[in-house]
Amino acid sequence: MTALELETLRNAAMTLSEQERAALAKDLVASLDGPADEGVAEAWDREIRRRIQKIDSGEAELLDAEEVLSRARDRIRG
Repeated sequence: MTALELETLRNAAMTLSEQERAALAKDLVASLDGPADEGVAEAWDREIRRRIQKIDSGEAELLDAEEVLSRARDRIRG
């Protein structure tokens, strides 16, 4: 693709709605990813089930966003 063709394509994309540009961007980024490593999806499924089990059993400590951010700020400040 030439630089002129790329610029034409970019200009056309910018005429899309925000939602359409977001969908296009998602597709373009996904096209940059290589094939997933074997077993990655299964590993994530296991991890998700493990986390859900900890939440359901009460073992996990759930924090709201403000608490997490407050703790992070405190750690950064020392």
